[in-house]
Amino acid sequence: MMIESPGVLAAQVRAGALPVRHAPTAKALMGITPDGFHLSVDSASDNVYMDLARSVDPGRAIAQHRELARALDRVLPVTLFHGHAGTPDAVFCNNAFATVLGRLVIGAMRHPERRLETERADIPDWFARRMGYPATRLDDGGSTIAELTGPLVIDRARGIGYAGLSERCNLAGAQAMDAAFGLAATLAFPLKAGEYHSNVVLSVLAGRALVLHRDSIADPEVADALAAIYAPHVVWLDDDEKAAFCGNCISPAPDQVWMSARADRALAPAHRALLERAGFRVVSVDLDEIEKAGGSLRCCVGEIF
Repeated sequence: MMIESPGVLAAQVRAGALPVRHAPTAKALMGITPDGFHLSVDSASDNVYMDLARSVDPGRAIAQHRELARALDRVLPVTLFHGHAGTPDAVFCNNAFATVLGRLVIGAMRHPERRLETERADIPDWFARRMGYPATRLDDGGSTIAELTGPLVIDRARGIGYAGLSERCNLAGAQAMDAAFGLAATLAFPLKAGEYHSNVVLSVLAGRALVLHRDSIADPEVADALAAIYAPHVVWLDDDEKAAFCGNCISPAPDQVWMSARADRALAPAHRALLERAGFRVVSVDLDEIEKAGGSLRCCVGEIF
């Protein structure tokens, strides 16, 4: 169900109309290796976190991704699929593939290179054969743009979606994701010009804490309403923390928040203490080579519910 008013959504949560009903964290994870890693000209056209003038080291990107998968596999089972030089952003797999219990969701991507990711057959086949998950495709050949849990940050515990509208997600895309994920409520709101994905500036951690950069949301009322839902466990990122991808974090377990080493170094002591009070231990992995492509740790992790 689409919700038009952020204030109404916050009031419904406070009144208990959208209670915790589901597991807040995933049961397994997936990733796509950065084989043939390079910077995508397509993505750089609307991703201000990229700089095409920077050189990249493909071998170092693969090594960092391997260490990320190895570390996460100590928490949850991780399945890896191979990437390809023709799809350089496939390492950010959560934009193209996501799940809800019993179903795989395949995104509707903006850029041609990213649409190639969603045309591969091996990942849907694996989910169908190994998990018994049929695929729901959002790329209907029409005007829908929906890059899944890039623009859509989901509070899985309550079944609430926060869809940031930008070049990577339009209103039709937000509506399609609301239906595909079977959400109890979805709030769609514009991101500030220059922001491409909500999950760079916004994260809900295990249904009980919020990480948010206020000025990346076009409407201050939206930011205030989100904070009201998760108070007192709200981390208001400053500009330096946002630029270091502190907002691109994830909770693979209810007592852990994972972010890149760069984000970990930038996280303010007061914000680290707030996360600790909310019951989270910060875990980090070095991903600076992959971050040159404009995304960070959360973008590399596909969740299997």
